[in-house]
Amino acid sequence: MAKHMDINARLAGGMRFDIATGSGYTLRLDMAAGEGGEGAGPQPMEMLLVGLAGCAGMSNLLILRKRKQDVRDYEIRVHGERAEAHPQVFTEITVEHVITGRQIKPAVVEHAMLLTKQKYCAASAMLEKAARISHIYKIVEVE
Repeated sequence: MAKHMDINARLAGGMRFDIATGSGYTLRLDMAAGEGGEGAGPQPMEMLLVGLAGCAGMSNLLILRKRKQDVRDYEIRVHGERAEAHPQVFTEITVEHVITGRQIKPAVVEHAMLLTKQKYCAASAMLEKAARISHIYKIVEVE
């Protein structure tokens, strides 16, 4: 059975929209100051990268934890390049995973990233239809 999601967006003034999610959260989106907005919230295209970071990070973390990796901290940095011509889609996206922990095995991280990209992260699968997505990682060892 297909999963169903709903959101409701309502104009809040200027170019701002207040968005209510079906899961009970509210956020505000706006255009950047100088582009018609006031910069009162993230831009819609930024939210696509936010979704990718969360999806990839959560998928990887679940796999790493199942594989008994001692992850103490996890940071994801997403860098997106957009086309100059409209609709200015993302053409290249780099997802950098910085995993901090004890005795994290690179082979386990690489396998988790592969599974995330190929199977578990829907945001990555969607964005990959328009952009080339690269995942890189760094492991930071702690005592």
